[in-house]
Amino acid sequence: MPARAAATGRRLLAACALGAAVAFAAGCGGGERQDAHEPSGDFKVEVVQASFPARQAVARRASMVIAVKNVDSRTVPNVAVTVDSFDRRKSDPTLADPERPVFIVNRPPAGGDTAYVNTYALGALAPGQVKRFEWSVTPVQPGPFKIAYRVAAGLNGKARAVRPDGGEVGGTFTGEIVGKAPKAKVADDGKTVVTEP
Repeated sequence: MPARAAATGRRLLAACALGAAVAFAAGCGGGERQDAHEPSGDFKVEVVQASFPARQAVARRASMVIAVKNVDSRTVPNVAVTVDSFDRRKSDPTLADPERPVFIVNRPPAGGDTAYVNTYALGALAPGQVKRFEWSVTPVQPGPFKIAYRVAAGLNGKARAVRPDGGEVGGTFTGEIVGKAPKAKVADDGKTVVTEP
């Protein structure tokens, strides 16, 4: 290969490598911090609805609902709920992953996906506004269950959700999942599926 062509090839390769390195750095946290524009401080909110059936059955769908109201005079930057958790930890050392699902999440809150594990956000919450988080889940493991949740005013910890008295915002659902799956049959119209306890 002529020396001139080889030199041009080396310069082109170096330019491509530099461009890839810059792109990689920008994609790996080299840019602006995620919390750069998240306001700091406490934002007052209330949980105005928290419902999840205490008695459930394997293979029968259920809805978990948490509705949050902004009782502050300022807009909450990004109202979020973290659920801990739909799984149960097993102490069996032979398991590669000790976390075993108690509930399968069929549908998380619409539009609420985030990069954080078990955390769902529904955006800004204006004063007096209510946002409703709803999960469709199916129990897959019988026995007692306990699901804790907490509310946040942002995803990066600078904006905190607090009750009007200043305490943390959250709660717990507890109950029992029975092992017997519901009976299902087709109704007289030949289309509707009816489940029985």
